[in-house]
Amino acid sequence: MSLPLEGRSAIVTGAGRGLGRAEALELARLGAAVVVNDFGQPGRDGSGDASTGPAEEVADEIRLAGGRAVAHTGDVADHRQAQGLVELAVDTFGQLDILVNNAGILRDRMVFSMTEEEWDSVIRVHLKGHFNTTHFASAHWRARSKAAGGPVYGRIVNTSSEAFLAGSAGQPNYAAAKGGIVGLTTSTALALAKYGVTANVICPRARTRMTSDVFAGFAEPDGDGLDPLAPEHVAPLVGYLASPAADRINGQLLVVHGGMVAVVERPRVAAKFDTKQDAFTYDELEALLTPHYADRPAGETFAAAEVLGLKRGQA
Repeated sequence: MSLPLEGRSAIVTGAGRGLGRAEALELARLGAAVVVNDFGQPGRDGSGDASTGPAEEVADEIRLAGGRAVAHTGDVADHRQAQGLVELAVDTFGQLDILVNNAGILRDRMVFSMTEEEWDSVIRVHLKGHFNTTHFASAHWRARSKAAGGPVYGRIVNTSSEAFLAGSAGQPNYAAAKGGIVGLTTSTALALAKYGVTANVICPRARTRMTSDVFAGFAEPDGDGLDPLAPEHVAPLVGYLASPAADRINGQLLVVHGGMVAVVERPRVAAKFDTKQDAFTYDELEALLTPHYADRPAGETFAAAEVLGLKRGQA
């Protein structure tokens, strides 16, 4: 019996540690040849000297388990280096079938204290990094489709965050980037569907180097089983979305953690008001909207956290 991803090739960005590492190992376990990308900087804020170590170690791990893998240590936020990443996959394995975008950094600060550089750096790595790899991968699939005269096989799995869904007061840069990734994904899904390519986005919750302090106080490992917030809870969904079985799933947002997958629908209209005149007046809007929000606690947002049951301490 063949493996679901046998004969396929994949790129996983930010795959030297944490979520990316777990995802790369899972894709390899399912039969894919993997390009393990990681810039190798030790700081979760993107600081420190780049290193080939993390990417090479994961590639070695895959090869030792009998799989095929090659390391790439370029910066996906650099347009040309992202091009080189896609070209490496094509040159090494013949073509690219799967792209998993995971690379990211954190530079947390309240919006009134955040510097321009802290904003730009996070947007650059997360949002531009996702765009760069998607751009070159989609051009590859479009060219293959035109040459073949029909659809080809392509899968994109992007990484957003609950910071976009539920808000995160100290992460305006990160939340904005992750919201942008959702928009990029849905646009890409529509653009590439005719070529046989799907694009979906996940909001994973996992205890990694980047989130060690974020999840202090959340469900902890019990010492016997798998950590409820282990990246290994997320990787199987990525493997599934990358597989032929997910060919009808496109442009979707899924939250995943600790043995739970939640399918998030597009925003719905919660209430609708029509003017009784040619155009709304201030007084009419006050009469309609103020009572509608009157019972809500001060400062409450439209965040989806309560709907999804994603409360502190739950996993």
